[in-house]
Amino acid sequence: MVARGHERSGPRGARLEGLTGPAGAARSRPSRRARLLRRAPLLAAALVALLAGLWAGLLRLGIDLPALRPELASLHGPLLVLGFLGTQIGLERAVALRRRPPWPYLAPIGAAAGSTWLLVGLPATVGQVLLALGGLALCAVFVAVHRMDPTAHNTVMGFGAAAWAAGAIVWLGDDQVVRAVPFLVAFLVLTIVGERLELSRMRRPTPLSRTALLAAIAVFACGVVATLPDRDLGVRLAGAGMLAQAAWLARHDVARRTIHMAGVTRYMAVALLAGYFWLAVAGVLWLHYGTLLGAGPAYDAMLHTVFLGFVFSMVFAHAPVIVPAVLGVALPYRRALYAPLALLHAGLVLRILGDLAEDPTAWRWGGVLDEVAILAFLATAVTTSAMARRQPTRGHSRST
Repeated sequence: MVARGHERSGPRGARLEGLTGPAGAARSRPSRRARLLRRAPLLAAALVALLAGLWAGLLRLGIDLPALRPELASLHGPLLVLGFLGTQIGLERAVALRRRPPWPYLAPIGAAAGSTWLLVGLPATVGQVLLALGGLALCAVFVAVHRMDPTAHNTVMGFGAAAWAAGAIVWLGDDQVVRAVPFLVAFLVLTIVGERLELSRMRRPTPLSRTALLAAIAVFACGVVATLPDRDLGVRLAGAGMLAQAAWLARHDVARRTIHMAGVTRYMAVALLAGYFWLAVAGVLWLHYGTLLGAGPAYDAMLHTVFLGFVFSMVFAHAPVIVPAVLGVALPYRRALYAPLALLHAGLVLRILGDLAEDPTAWRWGGVLDEVAILAFLATAVTTSAMARRQPTRGHSRST
């Protein structure tokens, strides 16, 4: 989800490219078309999970649409978090690790297979087991990475993978996905924050400031685990950890410097800083409201400030780097990328105001605008990539 090679610098970064980034082209590699065809089933499953998850979101907003299958609305979160983002993150890690035999692909395969199984209406237990196995496979990926590069950021991302597996297991033991929600949040938050911790080296944070971030991460992780015996205490503790992480990122992330640059670098920084704002808002809401009840305006605001405001800001920010790395197709920067980003945040503001004011009309319109923003971003990315293939030289110059 989060870019590596684009912002990396220095001899240590160069040494790690062969392990974690898309560079290292000196090795013999399959053709771009062959790589894309090999990954096509996983990408197709992720896209189906995204579209089905968005459809389920419209159902939850009360839009009068056919349900397609019973209980689709209840799968809104798992389809987007594990089916779409889990497959994408697992695929990115597998591509980066480049192991033979390619066992790291078990992570995205588990996510894609589990979400597809649930979507077609087969027995839910099997789908939940497949999702849990995908999370465990991603844990194994980070164990392998940690053996080669034992760093704090890889450990944090490894805990994110463990949160995926734990969330799927908690859901397996409970009919309601709500008990697993804090772990699904932790999967994405820890994955992203671990990546930003790695890239923060460019600003050379002091050992004390790095320790402060690790302490915030520890508070957040303890809060997530504590939601199992004491939901209210755990949610508030996790909220304090989120707020502290957002404050650290806003202060120390490289985006504070790169926002003064131009082109794709500034676009990424704008999206990153907006995401940190929403992570802070989520922390405040979690601290204020406490227990995640599984329904109601407070629950809606507590979740979507994280999943839409923070996570999808990261997705939008790093697509120009991740798409070429994973798919092998160019996604040059275009100023049009700002349009869906702005719409995403405008819709979220309207949605959260609707939640806080208990105004269902504002809440519903905000939710619809957010879904339009995601689809608009997808359409913009596809169109831009297609244009780049027709004009490769121009596309390359615009992306650097």
